[in-house]
Amino acid sequence: MKRIIKLGLHALFLVLALPAAALAGFGRFPATFTIGAHTAAVFPGVIGDYFRIAFYKLTLKQCSLYSRVSFGSLIAHADTVLGRGVYIGSYCIVGSCSIGDRTQIASQVQILSGRQQHIRDSQGRITGSSEGKFEPISIGSDCWIGASSVIMADIGSGTTIGAGSVVVRPVAAQVVAVGNPARVIKELSPELRADGVTK
Repeated sequence: MKRIIKLGLHALFLVLALPAAALAGFGRFPATFTIGAHTAAVFPGVIGDYFRIAFYKLTLKQCSLYSRVSFGSLIAHADTVLGRGVYIGSYCIVGSCSIGDRTQIASQVQILSGRQQHIRDSQGRITGSSEGKFEPISIGSDCWIGASSVIMADIGSGTTIGAGSVVVRPVAAQVVAVGNPARVIKELSPELRADGVTK
């Protein structure tokens, strides 16, 4: 019964989000996509959770209805992919990225679109975002990203990133990384890696 109710709510909110998604060109119009993402971010409670995921289902490159984007969080680029069972906590900013199934992201995490979005000219002045380089970030499945982390590079599946960490270089699968810059402090044993089991 619970599953049927949830399916009905998903259907209802897909219909409610349809006008906003259409104004965003179903993700093809960046300016109106941004307006829709900002608006969806501030809907409170469970209503907001259903509306946000419906809007992103209709506008992102790929998004599972069985994921959750919490209050105050927004996804900045429509080329983002959210796998099944992804949880994004409150007040996160998500750039261009792919997030694998069941990955959990705590509050106030920032996932940037790479490390080279702004560059300087020969006089040291910032030349503008149009000359910067946007790189999609890949975060594997079954990861945990701790609160207030900043992610600027890929993260392998089954990895834990400690709270407040700054990831500037790729992090391997099934490890624990912490600090600024983030460094690996723990790896799973070879037997667990071979079996694909994560702690």
